[in-house]
Amino acid sequence: MKGKYKAVLALLLLLILVPLTLVMTLGLWVPTLVGVWLPVGTRIALDESPRLTRHGLHIPELRYLVDDCPLARVTQADLSHPSRWLLNVGTIELDSACLAKLPQAEPSPVAPKTLAEWQSMLPNTWINIDNVILSPWQEWQGKLSLSLTPSTQQLRYQGEKVKFQGRLHGQNLTVNALDIAAFEGQPPVKLVGEFTMPLVPDGLPVSGHAVASLSLPQEPSLVDVELEWQENSGQLIVMARDNADPLLDLPWEITRQQLTISDGRWNWPYQGFPLSGRLGMKVENWQAGLENAMVSGRLNILTQGDAGKGNAVLTLGPGKLGVDSSDMPLQLIGEAKQDDLIFYAKLPARLTGSLSDPQLAFEPGALLRSSGRVIDSLDIDEIRWPLAGVKVTQRGVDGRLQAILRAHENQMGGFELHLDGLANDFLPDAGRWQWRYWGEGSFTPMHARWDVAGKGEWHDNTLKLFDLSTGFDHLQYGTMQVENPRLVMDEPIVWVRDASKPTFSGALSLDAGNTTFTGGSVLPPSTLKFSVEGTDPTVFQFKGQLHAGAIGPVQLNGRWDGIRLRGQAWWPKQSLTVFQPLIPPDWKMKLREGELYAQVAFSAAPEQGFEAGGHGVLKGGSAWMPDNQINGVDFVLPFRFSESAWQLGTRGPISLRIAEVVNQVTVKNIAADLQGAYPWSEDNPLLLSDVSAELLGGKVIMQQLRMPQHDPALLRVQNISSSELISAVNPKQFAMSGPVSGALPLWLDNEKWIIKDGWLTNPGPMTLRIDKDTADAVVKDNMTAGAAINWLRYMEISHSWTKINLDNLGVLTMQATVTGNSRVDGKVGTVNLNYTHEENVFTLWRSLRFGDNLQAWLEQNAALPKNHCTEGKECEEQQ
Repeated sequence: MKGKYKAVLALLLLLILVPLTLVMTLGLWVPTLVGVWLPVGTRIALDESPRLTRHGLHIPELRYLVDDCPLARVTQADLSHPSRWLLNVGTIELDSACLAKLPQAEPSPVAPKTLAEWQSMLPNTWINIDNVILSPWQEWQGKLSLSLTPSTQQLRYQGEKVKFQGRLHGQNLTVNALDIAAFEGQPPVKLVGEFTMPLVPDGLPVSGHAVASLSLPQEPSLVDVELEWQENSGQLIVMARDNADPLLDLPWEITRQQLTISDGRWNWPYQGFPLSGRLGMKVENWQAGLENAMVSGRLNILTQGDAGKGNAVLTLGPGKLGVDSSDMPLQLIGEAKQDDLIFYAKLPARLTGSLSDPQLAFEPGALLRSSGRVIDSLDIDEIRWPLAGVKVTQRGVDGRLQAILRAHENQMGGFELHLDGLANDFLPDAGRWQWRYWGEGSFTPMHARWDVAGKGEWHDNTLKLFDLSTGFDHLQYGTMQVENPRLVMDEPIVWVRDASKPTFSGALSLDAGNTTFTGGSVLPPSTLKFSVEGTDPTVFQFKGQLHAGAIGPVQLNGRWDGIRLRGQAWWPKQSLTVFQPLIPPDWKMKLREGELYAQVAFSAAPEQGFEAGGHGVLKGGSAWMPDNQINGVDFVLPFRFSESAWQLGTRGPISLRIAEVVNQVTVKNIAADLQGAYPWSEDNPLLLSDVSAELLGGKVIMQQLRMPQHDPALLRVQNISSSELISAVNPKQFAMSGPVSGALPLWLDNEKWIIKDGWLTNPGPMTLRIDKDTADAVVKDNMTAGAAINWLRYMEISHSWTKINLDNLGVLTMQATVTGNSRVDGKVGTVNLNYTHEENVFTLWRSLRFGDNLQAWLEQNAALPKNHCTEGKECEEQQ
């Protein structure tokens, strides 16, 4: 009995221990057992053994390997059976690079299973995968949910960039929603449709219809896409909702050997550069996979511009596009026209590499050219971009980059520029591009030739300009000529395009030789040195100084914010004598004393234009010339310039004070104030006020002159000494003494008059004395006039009145009436003289020296007095 009990006990222990052993060793025998049904060269690896739980089976991690390449990795999978099979997976990672390593399946002599047969084999199952990751397209990851029964299969996928919901019922596939965020910052592409699947699931649907909507960056309204096919042919149409012509119309036909797109049409009417054309493509052996398919095609591009129509053709293949390796010849040849520009292209190239890392290499003979007119005044004679040997990858451009530009501007002149450099995996802010440039041209307005040369590089996020030299052989404009102006670099210009801390810095120098003027003035060699510092070429501060020989330096600083240039300039106090080179030698003027200083603030922007404001001050100025001296000049100039207009005297009027001007007539204490707008207007007039000067023992004053002028400005003459005037003129034939006063109404804006109804008179007694030799000569030559001349040898003028008019042609008219007493040989007589004189003011100075002509005038105009009496007796005046 004991033996029987032992057998029964051993059997029970075997029944208990064997299942426990199998469960504990799942990680060992399951991969081996499953490998019986897996393709050769593939296997399953379990890093941790699955374990049974109260609810089902838990698999911590499972990997599906193709050789040593992990095609799939499953983590945290739970299998249970509440009412139907339920599989919950934490993450499944798929590596697309391992797909190409799957072994090719041998053709099976057994008839393939139909779709219905495959569906009938499906258990009632729910599958939930929290995160599906497909490498290298991790951005498309999302959550997958499947509900499977033999009659209906439903699928839902939810990710940040893609959403899908579909249902397969027998052969009928319904896509309820497909949203793809294809463009950054744009609404997602939306698609719905219905399809009929083939009986044997080894190809595309046999028929179907799908519609989609998407938004293009250049198109404000949505674009509709419609795809429809039946059996082996169909059509894809893309339509903009506000355009009757389709953006894309692709009739296609597919067989087991070949996919063909024939006579496709496309149209792109956006961005002001409308394009259109035809499209044809052929994909042979497409069922063998992308690696073995042979692709060829032809794309026709039509353009329309002011220069006419253009036609270019892009040909592809025949070649291969593979996941791991591609070999596709390409060639773009033809011309394109936009506005007045024409582009010519002959670009043979080859596309190689994997789809994840393609490389486009331009072959010998690759050249892009252009010619035409960019703007109304600038004509591009030719610009050439040789591209042979240049390679383009996702890492950037690699190879020699060149450009040659020949152009001319109708008014400014022609020029030629060259660029030559070497790129190494260059993209903006990545890789390296080193270059040098040079060129020359003409500057017609100033009869000059110019040249430019330099070199630099763009390395990662740093741009450096190592060398710059540009200048003119000379600049000639009007009466000015500048010798050899040239801009050179003192310190390299460096721009660090760092997102967190961008910087921009450098230093330049603008040098020029002598600046000469036709009149003989010379500005000594000048230099403007300035430095810049900021964050980028659109936001920086500058400072520098300008000097020309002993003139200056003028200190400059300011800032540029990409829209507006602001700055200030200080001219420190400096002796006026430094400006001596600017005085033409034939002036024979010597600057002796005085100090000058100034300060200006300025601003410039496209809409605003140039604006400036500030003041300049001259104190104690003095200049001597052979015939005169100017001493004690004080000049204050506050101003503002805006919208091509000057506002003179902003916080106070422009003030001019001159202590004296020593000449044939010495003028002292000259003063004048100026304030207002130039050009002037009714709302903003220009006022010259408080004008005064002391001369010839008297004074000349003017209270105000307003422009535009409605009333004459009254120029008052007060007590001018006629004896001092005669001494200044120095006639030998006569002498005069006594004061003269008057008023001259001055017009500067009158259609006829400069002075109208001006007058002069004597406020006190005056005397006139004719030189004895002059009087004797008149008496000798003309006995009739001689008797009258004797009465004018000495005359006391009691009253005089002179009327003065000056028209805007320069004709001066004076009408004078003189009354006085004359003494001849002890007799006293009353003399009345009437005098009329007319002469052009351009010869006025000559007319003022009328002493030389006095003798002839007296002979013609002198008359005997109407009454004469002896000295000591009472005289009766006869009027």
